[in-house]
Amino acid sequence: MSKVNIKIEGIPYEVDEGLTILEAAKICGYQIPSLCAYNHGECSQGSCRVCLVEVKGARGLVASCVYPVNEGMEVTISSPKAVAARRASVELLLSNHSMKCQQCDKNEYCELLYAAKVTGAREDMFLGAKTPTTIDELTPSIVRDTSKCILCGRCVERCKNAHGKSVLGFEKRGFNTIVAPAENRSLDNSPCILCGQCVSVCPTGALMEKSEIYKVDEAMKNGKYVVVQTAPAVRAALGEEFGMKVGTPVTGKMAAALRRLGFNKVFDTNYGADLTIMEEATELLDRIQNGGVLPMITSCSPGWVNYAEFYYGDLLPHLSTCKSPHEMFGAILKTYYAEKNGIDPKDMFVVSVMPCTAKKGEKERPQLSRDGIKDVDAVLTTRELAKLIKRSGIDFTRLPDEDFDNDLVGDYTGAGVIFGVTGGVMEAALRTAYHALTGKEHGLIKFEEVRGFEGIKEAGIDINGTTVWVAVAHGMKNAKVLLDDIRAGKSKYHFIEIMGCPGGCIAGGGQPYIKPQLMPNEDLDIIDTYKAKRAAALYSEDERQTVRQSHNNPQMTALYEQFLGKPNSHKAHELLHTSYEAKEPFKD
Repeated sequence: MSKVNIKIEGIPYEVDEGLTILEAAKICGYQIPSLCAYNHGECSQGSCRVCLVEVKGARGLVASCVYPVNEGMEVTISSPKAVAARRASVELLLSNHSMKCQQCDKNEYCELLYAAKVTGAREDMFLGAKTPTTIDELTPSIVRDTSKCILCGRCVERCKNAHGKSVLGFEKRGFNTIVAPAENRSLDNSPCILCGQCVSVCPTGALMEKSEIYKVDEAMKNGKYVVVQTAPAVRAALGEEFGMKVGTPVTGKMAAALRRLGFNKVFDTNYGADLTIMEEATELLDRIQNGGVLPMITSCSPGWVNYAEFYYGDLLPHLSTCKSPHEMFGAILKTYYAEKNGIDPKDMFVVSVMPCTAKKGEKERPQLSRDGIKDVDAVLTTRELAKLIKRSGIDFTRLPDEDFDNDLVGDYTGAGVIFGVTGGVMEAALRTAYHALTGKEHGLIKFEEVRGFEGIKEAGIDINGTTVWVAVAHGMKNAKVLLDDIRAGKSKYHFIEIMGCPGGCIAGGGQPYIKPQLMPNEDLDIIDTYKAKRAAALYSEDERQTVRQSHNNPQMTALYEQFLGKPNSHKAHELLHTSYEAKEPFKD
């Protein structure tokens, strides 16, 4: 890439051509106040005007987030004119903003509050009417509060970039402008897949997960037998909430914290992931060998399942009928585990800690209940777990490393761990499918072909002389390419993994926020690498496991021998499989 010479505050620098002033300044050691998501690719409108700077020769101040650098450019950040303009921009935003900061779930992480502090914005500088408020809390996953919205458009752009959709957009005009689904409908009356990617980039809390902490509190207060399980991706990110570096695995400390929070049992959802592989790999081989619907597509991601029901109802027979891992585990806890321990399933309350907001909606699906008893009763995001830990006064960083409970259920393999990253479900399934077809273990264990963050990955895997064609996609914008090929009859694949969130669960809508504005200077590049760092934490835990293939988990063998019979048995289908329903009103 060619270089250009610029000056910032009179100091010469050489930077890449094509960068914005904001990006170039960051590289050169300046943090211009802003409400941008930097290299996420969102907020490309420059609408908030918080990052205004002076450029020699330009007519007026320019928004540094959209203004490209060019040869000989001279930028001044600290001039009185630029400083005053940035402060006024923030004051204008504050004038139409709900100031109930102490009650706001985003209080500790609010980027508007941070910008106000940095720019020296003053309270009540512009007084008057506020835009009428909409509070939408009808979905089980996401709450939308327009009184906190600053119209930055980051949520709008994230939905487009991740999924190729415009569920959210700018509604009304002028002073009455809000961000909302069409006609200011509820998200519950829109084709929103509840993935929470919009929540992950919202700077102010105008979009937040719908908290279920109160449900856990009530269950404990009422004497329920409260069991908690944690998804693999949670351990790769939870530490960030307590000042630990991105990508620090905190499995042991997380188990210790959950035990101190008072849960009766603390389990790892990786057990459910191993169980999912036993069922899913068997289902795949049955389809291949007996003329079933191919390609088969994974069903672990509820955001992806929602998307399929909204937009590809005709392709639902391609989805694996397997429940997601935490739902499978919930079903086993309330049957096999409850029976062995003399617990009435009605007295058991299962809590899933997930990196995902869509899981909150998933647990409400009627297909995931039996005899009026849900598989899972409450879903907390990684952020909600952090709130619980902080509320309880637990010093997370000083906790010892403890193991999960492992009585009858709970043991897991490395295959279960990697479910949290794009390609992980595919790799775990291939490890077991390879064994099923050859009677041997795959020598290297790893399937590097399906790893990485490319939007679409494909590979032909030679298994005992048979080439099994597989593909992996994350984010619905990428998934659409594969789905359209299936619709057109052009797909060559046997097995496809799809995850709703770009990068997989490690970047789910319930994970800790990544905000470069609030990070130390040495971590400013983390916005580009946080997915890779979290993924590395999961792959490293996989490699530390003695057993790395789901079919070699001894508790799986015992479960099938003592309770389920065999993978895909009648009983397994009753407890571990589900069905889907096309949602015609929103079909493209």
